[in-house]
Order: sequence, then C-alpha cells, then structure tokens
Amino acid sequence: MSPDQIPALLENRTYDDISVGETASLQRTLTKEDIEVFAILSGDVNPAHLDEAYARESPFHRVIAHGMWGGTLISTVLGTRLPGPGTIYVSQQLSFLRPVGLGDVITVSVTVTHKGEKNRLRLACTCINQEGKAVISGEAEVIAPTTPIRRPATALPELHLHRHERFAQLMALTAELEPVACAVVFPVEAHGLRAAIEARHAGLIRPVFIGPRQRIRALADSLEIDLGAADDADDADALTWVDADNATEALHAALDLARTGRVQALMQGDVDAAQLLRALVHRQHGLRTHRRISHAYVADVPDHAQPFLVTDAAVNIQPTLEDKRDIVQNAIDLARVLGMAPRVAILSAAAAVHSKLSSSMDAAALCKMLERHQIAGGIVDGPLPFDAAIDADVARLTHPDSPVAGQANVLVVPNMETGDMLVKQLHLLADADVAGIVLGAQVPVILTNATDSPRTRLASAALALLLAHAQGHLDGADAAHPPG
Repeated sequence: MSPDQIPALLENRTYDDISVGETASLQRTLTKEDIEVFAILSGDVNPAHLDEAYARESPFHRVIAHGMWGGTLISTVLGTRLPGPGTIYVSQQLSFLRPVGLGDVITVSVTVTHKGEKNRLRLACTCINQEGKAVISGEAEVIAPTTPIRRPATALPELHLHRHERFAQLMALTAELEPVACAVVFPVEAHGLRAAIEARHAGLIRPVFIGPRQRIRALADSLEIDLGAADDADDADALTWVDADNATEALHAALDLARTGRVQALMQGDVDAAQLLRALVHRQHGLRTHRRISHAYVADVPDHAQPFLVTDAAVNIQPTLEDKRDIVQNAIDLARVLGMAPRVAILSAAAAVHSKLSSSMDAAALCKMLERHQIAGGIVDGPLPFDAAIDADVARLTHPDSPVAGQANVLVVPNMETGDMLVKQLHLLADADVAGIVLGAQVPVILTNATDSPRTRLASAALALLLAHAQGHLDGADAAHPPG
C-alpha cells in the first residue's frame, strides 16, 4: 500500500465491540513497482512475474503478480482496519482463483463470520478484480485485541527503485569479443585478486598473475577462490604466471609484457597507484604515447537519462590547458568506443568566460581548439556549470543556444580535487554505479580499490576489454597534436 493509502490514524475494534457480519476493505491497483518490490523482499524472481517476454509465452500471456501479493493486502486490512492494531494472526487459508495482472484494480475485503473463545475471530477474505471476479478467497483466524488502541500511523520512508540497466548494456558490448591478456600487478590482497578472477569468469580477461606464487595461492585458498588454469603447473599453453618478489619488480615485469605485446591491459593489485602511474609515464621503460595519460570514470546515475563520463578525477592533479586537451580527446575516444555521441561539457563555476576563473578561460580555449581541429570526434562547449551541463530545464534557461548544455555525456572537471568529490558524491549520495579506466597509455589500465563493488570491478574490466580491441582504430586529432 502506498503511503497515501495508509490511514493517518489507526484505530482498532476490540473483540467485545465486533459483531458477526462486520466488514472492512481497501482497494489497490497493481503496478510494476509493486511486483518488483515484492520480488526484492521475497527473493521470488520467477520470470512469470518479472520477464515480459517469458510471460507472453506463459498460459496467462502477461506479467502477473505473485500470489501472496494479494495475501499481504488481506493482512493489511486485518492489521490496520478490522480488527486493527493489536491483532494477532493465527492462521490463513487462501485459494488463488485467477491471476492478477498489471493495472488490475483489486478490492480486498474481510468479513467476520464467527466469534469464538479466547477472543478468537474467523473472517472470510476475498479479493475481487475490477470485473467483479474473485481472484483470491479464503479464511483467516485471528486473536482480536481487547484494549482500544487509537494512535497515528508511523510515517514510512520513501521507497525508490534504482535500476542499473546500463551495466547489462555495457557487458553486452563485450559479448562477441575475445578476452584480452591482462597483467595483474602483485595481487597479494583480496580485492585485487577477486577483481581478476571475477573478470576472468565473465570472459573479459585472461589474467597473468605477477607476484609471489605461493603467497597468491595461499590468499586464494583463504578466500576460497579457484585460480583455475593459473594454478595448473602443467598448463604450458598460456602465459599465466610471472614470478616477482615485490611490487616494484612486479610492476617492471608487467610494463615489459605490455611493451612487447604479450598482454593488452594492466590491472592494479597491491601496488601504489602513484607508483604505477609514474612507471607508466617513464620515458624509457613506461607505456607513454603522444597523449597525456588521464583517467575517466563512467557513471550510471539511477533515473538519469544517460550515463556520462567524468574526467579527470584520478591522475592529473592540476592539469594545464595542454593537459586538458589530451584529457578531452581521451574521453571522446572512450565515449565513442562505448557507442556514445560525445557531447563534452567543460565544467566551471562560471556560466561565462571570466579572467579571474582559470577553468572558464580553459573552457574557452578548448572550444577554440575544437574549431581548429586540435580536438576531434565530439562536440565541446563551455564554460558550463554542472547543473546547466546535465539538466535540460536549467539549460533552456541559462544556455538555450548551447549544443551540449542539458545533454552532456562527458564532464571535464577543472582539477582532480573537484572531480574526486563529484564522483564520490554521485556514488555515495546518488547510488551511481561508477567504473574507471586509465587512458592514453599503450594499453588500458584498471585501477582497483578495496571499496569497489563486484559490478564496478566487472565494468572496469569491460572498459579495458573494449579499449584494448579498439586500440589503433580511433579517429582522434593525433596528427595535429605533437608528442609531449
């Protein structure tokens, strides 16, 4: 029952005041959300209730409610109306006569049929649909209250169903791709090893574990993780292990594997992120390209019309204008790999260029770079405040002529500090799914974190797989941009 259907004041009927034939009822329309909430609470995910394609082929040819959804409505009448607060449920017998489908309007009634000893009542229970046909009938036995109760109903919290459908869409992009060899750098802690094994089970990577074998195997045993072929000493068909005594040695080995093409991605294990990033950009032994290395998060915010990228919130602390050019181009290329038409908002606190606000000046320069083909593959606009970038109503008022405002799917933050705060707010306050990837190196790099959810770990590995397969096939502005 939705909050607006709950009586503001709960008042019971005592055993002595109740007469045979007395009745009470409520009416409820079945919605998709009702079915989903019941499935979440009960764990009953029978496809007859949740899968429209399956339901069309069922005998009922439509999605139907769980049978006990109607049973809970009977309980609601007994507990809030007749007899009301103080009622003790003793038994319930129900017959399910017809299915209840989406949009059906159900009238639930209970009628006292017998008064027994020890304050016991028997009540006939019926659920009737909008066509006047019974869908449920039965009988309940309760112990009625003996003391009058009259008190306001407890306010219930609001319930919002958040769907992360885009995770499935992201995984679908990887369905036809072969997993890539991925160097897992020193996975001697739980979250890094789990990330690698989960990605392997999902068909995203073929992990190459770089570190002390016995220590990794002991960790896997303690976590009850099956290392599979990687733990098979007789498996000579694939590179699965590289011995390394410490994180620095493991990192150097991983970079060598990537430089020589034996792995197509890297995954952080128990190695410091700053150390990993410094090694990536080492002039002789790193994985530098002509691009500045940057990081992008892909955020799926429930109820927002589309996912968007946030960059850079993890690598470049205080990027220069030239750095931001590469950050923008890296993000555009990632967006295109994900099948998005990149609309890039250069974020700033100002809605217009202001000489005292460097982020707004950089935004103006980046837009000019787009005109001069130093950035390619997307639409860029700025400076744009965050609300104008993502909210169509705000954009219509403040930036009606912008091709990006209100529909941005790439958000370029002024610096790492603002980006880090934005991403954490999206994740913690808006329940966003957030996955990240390091861009601009010779291979994609997955940074891991102990707080990552399994869905985040898989999504990050999926980004690495997509980028690894797309490497070398993007139409960027590379020729116009000299190495630096």
